[in-house]
Amino acid sequence: MKEIDFSQIPTPSYVVEERLLKRNLSLLKSIMDQTGCKILLAQKAFSMFYYYPLIGSYLAGTTASSLFEARLGKEEMGGEVHIFNPAYQESEMEQIISLCDHIVFNTPKQWLKYKEVIQKSGKKVSCGLRVNPQYSEIEVDLYNPCAKGSRLGTILDNIQEEDLEGLEGLHFHTMCEQNSDVLVRTLKVVEEKFSFLLKKMKWINFGGGHHITREDYDVESLISSILHMKETYGIEVYLEPGEAIGLNTGYLVTKVLDVCGEHGECAILDTSAECHMPDVLEMPYRPEIIGAGKAGEKAYTYRLGGPTCLAGDVVGEYSFDEPLKEGDILVFCDMSHYSMVKNNTFNGINLPSIVAYTEKEGIVIVKQFGYEDFKMRLS
Repeated sequence: MKEIDFSQIPTPSYVVEERLLKRNLSLLKSIMDQTGCKILLAQKAFSMFYYYPLIGSYLAGTTASSLFEARLGKEEMGGEVHIFNPAYQESEMEQIISLCDHIVFNTPKQWLKYKEVIQKSGKKVSCGLRVNPQYSEIEVDLYNPCAKGSRLGTILDNIQEEDLEGLEGLHFHTMCEQNSDVLVRTLKVVEEKFSFLLKKMKWINFGGGHHITREDYDVESLISSILHMKETYGIEVYLEPGEAIGLNTGYLVTKVLDVCGEHGECAILDTSAECHMPDVLEMPYRPEIIGAGKAGEKAYTYRLGGPTCLAGDVVGEYSFDEPLKEGDILVFCDMSHYSMVKNNTFNGINLPSIVAYTEKEGIVIVKQFGYEDFKMRLS
């Protein structure tokens, strides 16, 4: 397959490469084949539905965090549709029931509120409870669902068995970009606290945060954990990674608009950290650029910033072999997951185009945005 000619792509653009996506999906499919588990796409991380038919040919379906995500998964991929929300809206429950195969409730109270309407719907829906094992190895509280005072999941002390009648599964989500050794330790706590419930359930969902497609991920340990739960409790196992599907499959292509600053040390791009890759500021982290180094590593160092009025709209400092100039193309790596789903139009900055790079067609411009996309969000 030819290398991508980034000069032929409009800037800014998210570009997702089919070849790399297939690589990730093949690994996930092999885990399903070896264990009998079911792996679902968590749409909160990756919702480029152009690729849903491809993803659906490998995985078992989608998971959603809202009615709209559930509908997107149902309409564009099919397969199983699962949903979790901390508190459902009464006005949406009828539609959620019609779309979803699994509904996970945050508390027994939420389950009891909707139990009757689900049972009277006439649709077979498997319902579960999200539990909080009060164990996590996530260091950033923003992403830690087991942090003190968390609103996500029910702790053991707040569970009365009689309130769970009719539920068929347990769900936990305690990981973020982590390897399977964390899962092993987490499962130990889950079993210690909830094994008495697992013996009565039909399924368990390990949630997301599993960095399965990362190069150093211990796949065999994951497989052992899945088989252990299946064999010990006779239950079906689900995983719902999002980032692992899109990990290292895409780029954000941008252009240098100007070089400025007191000593010419700043470069203004036509892409924005605040608008187009918000996790750079929220996490925070420093994305890689093809051909660039860390500050001072190469001959010319620049502070790369966006075109908004936000003083902190800065991606970071990067060095280059040659001086940057207006019109230069820069390519940020690993920009498939979370960037597209979390972007915004602050300052009226236009959204990046969405581009696929496929084996048969090469560059495919899937979607371009304009003034109406900005305007119609506001009134």
